[in-house]
Amino acid sequence: MRETNREGLVWKDHGLGPEPHWTRDPDIGAVERVCRRHLGISDDEPEGVLAVSFHGDGAFNKLYRVDSRQHCSMLRVSLPVDPRNKTRGEAATLQLVRRKTDIPVPDVVAFDASRSNEIGYEWLLMERMPGIPSHYRWRKMSMAQKERLTVRIADFQAQLFRCGNFGEGFRSIGTVGTGPQLDHGVPEPGPIVSNFFFSGQRYHYQIPRGPFSSSHDWLRAQLNIIIREHTAALAEAKSDLDRDHAESALRAARKLLRMLHKLFPAIVHPPERTVIWHDDLSLRNILVDNSGNISGVIGWECASAMPRWVASQVPEFLRGTARETKPERNCYTDVDKGAGIFDTDDDSLDNEGKTELYWIHLMEYEQTQLRKVYAARMRQLRPEWDLEVEESALKVDFLGAVTRCGSGFYLRRIEQWVDAIERKEYLPLMEVLRVGIKTEKAAATKADLTFTSPETTLTLASRLS
Repeated sequence: MRETNREGLVWKDHGLGPEPHWTRDPDIGAVERVCRRHLGISDDEPEGVLAVSFHGDGAFNKLYRVDSRQHCSMLRVSLPVDPRNKTRGEAATLQLVRRKTDIPVPDVVAFDASRSNEIGYEWLLMERMPGIPSHYRWRKMSMAQKERLTVRIADFQAQLFRCGNFGEGFRSIGTVGTGPQLDHGVPEPGPIVSNFFFSGQRYHYQIPRGPFSSSHDWLRAQLNIIIREHTAALAEAKSDLDRDHAESALRAARKLLRMLHKLFPAIVHPPERTVIWHDDLSLRNILVDNSGNISGVIGWECASAMPRWVASQVPEFLRGTARETKPERNCYTDVDKGAGIFDTDDDSLDNEGKTELYWIHLMEYEQTQLRKVYAARMRQLRPEWDLEVEESALKVDFLGAVTRCGSGFYLRRIEQWVDAIERKEYLPLMEVLRVGIKTEKAAATKADLTFTSPETTLTLASRLS
């Protein structure tokens, strides 16, 4: 039985989709009492033995820094976006990854997946990892350091492929630890913890939430959410603009639903093989020391066991526009710091007197080179890697289309992409989203994708026939 009470949470939509907000802030005194109890610090200890301070806000949580003579910890207080499951899933995933790999993840000290505690919210107390987010050091790191970091991330991903109950991951799609615990004590995938499934009113929809035995069932559930949501939006539309948007979303989602059956088998036995996938492996979630070495990987809140084809993608920090030529710094405009256009936010980076365009192009160039480093390392660790990537390319694009359709962006171009695939014109999704499809280009283009070999194209063509 799923818990439906999400007291303490309210969703507000400012035009870009629902965003979670707190109806009441956690009491820091209650946070301190929880920390004292689970760190073994009695109330009789003098002041100063334990220091608890607010650290920052996450998308669905508030973080508190916890310092004592014996412990350096973080306590995350979470909104009930997916009551019980989100905290249970994160704790189980961290414990599993820590036990089965050498990925430096926080040690879980204690957690409470209920709200029956002093704080009144779910919480998780964990080790504080050393280092700072690599986002802040990236510009000063040498290319050799960045390559070393990329190789290490590839090592981590290869370990995650082996991290599970079947030698090579799991069977079924879902979040580890959210289902019933088996007698042997090994966590299994259960209902999936995902913003796609729990945001706004979606949490209350009577729909399958996993564990899913196949990619087909998982993706169909997402498309059914989109169709349900926009069917309601169409019925409630108050303007032509609202009506046109809902109709466009429904048209794109229904086209994807028709295409789903051609790409993914509806009946799978045994359940599909899956692997733990960190869906937000950005520079902010990769911690590094002063030498640029990885000291921690954080941000596992919504990590789940995903189909193996999902894990054929490069990590988030390597995704970007291809750029093979290194930008010449002197060719970019100097910007006067006194001109008043510099961001004074503490989170901003020093542009060193150069326009932001220089840093964007440099990042694109570095990502392009580092993607090659990642692929080369994965090829060493998994000799069939290139084939895995090729055979997954169209599936990854399909998932990207579903995700963007759900957020309401690029709807017309998603339709163009689906139409092209059904004509057996295998265009990369990102290319279509970027520039669309011109009629003459569509007529002339037949199969030779950046990521697809001729052999794979023939395989995909036969599936869509």
